[in-house]
Amino acid sequence: MRKHAADAGLDDAIIVNTCAVTAEAERQAGQTIRKLRREHPNAKIIVTGCAAQIDPKKFSDMPEVSLVIGNDDKLRAEVYRSINEREKIHINNIEEVRETASHLVQGFEGLARAFVKVQNGCDHRCTFCIVPYGRGPSRSVPVDDVIKQVRALVEQGYREIVFTGVDITAYGADLPDAPTLGKLAWKVLMAAPELPRLRLSSIDPVEVDDDLWYLIAHEPRLMPHLHISMQSGDDMILKRMKRRHSSKDIVDFCARARDLRPDVIFGADIIAGFPTESDAMFANTLNLVKECDITWLHVFTYSARKGTPAARMPQVHGSVRKIRAAQLRAAGEDAVDRHLKSLIGRRFMALVEQSGLGCSPGFAKIKIPASANMGEVVEVECIGREGEMVVAKLVE
Repeated sequence: MRKHAADAGLDDAIIVNTCAVTAEAERQAGQTIRKLRREHPNAKIIVTGCAAQIDPKKFSDMPEVSLVIGNDDKLRAEVYRSINEREKIHINNIEEVRETASHLVQGFEGLARAFVKVQNGCDHRCTFCIVPYGRGPSRSVPVDDVIKQVRALVEQGYREIVFTGVDITAYGADLPDAPTLGKLAWKVLMAAPELPRLRLSSIDPVEVDDDLWYLIAHEPRLMPHLHISMQSGDDMILKRMKRRHSSKDIVDFCARARDLRPDVIFGADIIAGFPTESDAMFANTLNLVKECDITWLHVFTYSARKGTPAARMPQVHGSVRKIRAAQLRAAGEDAVDRHLKSLIGRRFMALVEQSGLGCSPGFAKIKIPASANMGEVVEVECIGREGEMVVAKLVE
C-alpha cells in the first residue's frame, strides 16, 4: 500500500488500515483518523481495511477522510491514482473476489522477520465473527508465487518467514490439485534450504493435514510454536460459536503435537464472555488452558458485531466479560512466567529482532548482547530473568 501510494505521487498521504474484529477497534480507528487530521491538516487521509469494507459510508461521511478503499482494491495500484477524482469510495463486492495475488513485498522496514500472506478470506461462518464480510471467501496464493516471494525475501537476508492469512489451515482447497498448508511449507523449505526458520500464524486444530504433522515431528526449521484458534474450552459455547472443534479436539491436538515435538509451545485465541457463557462454562475454558499448558494467550473481550448471529443471543453483562478477560490474562501471565523460568540454563538459536533483543523458537523475548546484529540467528544460553524477558549470553 505504501509503495502504491508513493508511485501515485501521494507523498502527503496517510493510510489507515482498519480492523473490524471488535467495536473498540472501530472506535479507535475513528479516534485515530480525527487525531491524524489535527496533526496533519493538509494530508490526504486514505481509509481501508475490514471496517472500511464493511461500512464504507461510516468513514466516507467523516470530513477528515479523503478516500475510502476496500480490502481488495487497497492492493491495486490504479486505485491510488484516482484519489483526485470525484468518487470518494472505491469498494467492490468482496464476496465475489476469487483470487488472491501474491503482492510481492520487497521488505519490512525495521523488522527482522518477514511475513508472507499465503491465504485470505474465510469460508466458515462462526457466529461471533464479522471478518468474512470484510475479507470475502477463502482463497489461496499459488505455491509457485509463495516460493517466489520467500526466495526474494531470503535473498534479502531475512532469516525467519511467517506464513499469515485469515484461515491458513484452509490453504489450497481452491487451487488446482488442492495443495495443503503442510505441502506448501514442505515445498517452501525445499526451495529455500538456507532459510533457518519458518513460523506459522494462527491455525485451526482440526484442519492440520498429514504433511504438516510430519513437519512438526521432523523439521527443525519449522518453529515449535503453534498458535491455536481455540476461542473457548466449553463444548456448548463452541457449538453456539459454530466452531468446528470440541474441547477434546484441543486436548488431543496439544497431546499429539507435544508427543511429536516435546519442545512445542502453544498459544491460543480466546473470547471471554461469549453470549450465554455461564461461570461453569468459563471455568471449563480456564481449566482447558491449564490442562493443555497453553502459554501465549491472546484474549478478546467479546464484542457484539452487528449482523452476526451471536449479537442476537442473550448477552453476558459487560462487567462480567471484563472480569473473565482479566482472569484469562492472569492465567496467561502465570503460564508465561513458568515458561520463562523453564528456559534458564537452556541453549537454543535465537533470532535477533533488534539491538539487544531476540526471539526464541517458542516466541519468548530474550535480552541478548548488543553485539549481535539485527536479523542474525545466533546461539544463546539463558542465564537469568528480567521482567517479561529471559537474559541470555551468546554462545561462542
